[in-house]
Amino acid sequence: MVKVGLTGGIGAGKSEVSRLLASYGAVIVDADKIAREVVEPGTPGLAAVIAEFGEDVLSPDGTLDRPKLGTIVFTDPQKLQALNAIVHPLVGARSAELEATAGPDAVVVHDVPLLTENGLAPLYDLVVVVDATPDTQLDRLVRLRGMAESEAKARMEAQASREKRLAIADLVIDNDGPLEALEPQVRQVWQTLRDRTG
Repeated sequence: MVKVGLTGGIGAGKSEVSRLLASYGAVIVDADKIAREVVEPGTPGLAAVIAEFGEDVLSPDGTLDRPKLGTIVFTDPQKLQALNAIVHPLVGARSAELEATAGPDAVVVHDVPLLTENGLAPLYDLVVVVDATPDTQLDRLVRLRGMAESEAKARMEAQASREKRLAIADLVIDNDGPLEALEPQVRQVWQTLRDRTG
């Protein structure tokens, strides 16, 4: 088994890379998806978030109002730290469960947005960084995700710098260009990862 950490700044295109790797046969462990699952209604995770942030972070249907919570934590480093202290151990435990079900010759790709920030690189055999310039990231967040520029900048600033991400990379995928330039690079990375499984 090869354990791969996949990361990239918000808007860099990591989700697209993850999708392509899955289409080639990688087992994807998606930290963001798991982070949503561990705070679904009725979970200990959601109860802990409510205890920390109050009922105001709930939608009328009882689910977590993620945009509202995001507005709170992305402007206050201590509140972000409090949220991470609740969610990250739950995500870690679930990720380990999913990895344990993969076969011995699998390429297991952990899609982890905050891999750099949380010092997780040593947990993986290889770290793949999806890279784009800050201008490209900002453009995608505003144009494709409909974020206000100020919100997009706040989220980018809450993450590690591009330099710090690149410093931990074993393999870099340049996603500053059009989508069609991405696929050949991801295919090449996939071949490298397959070679590692022997």
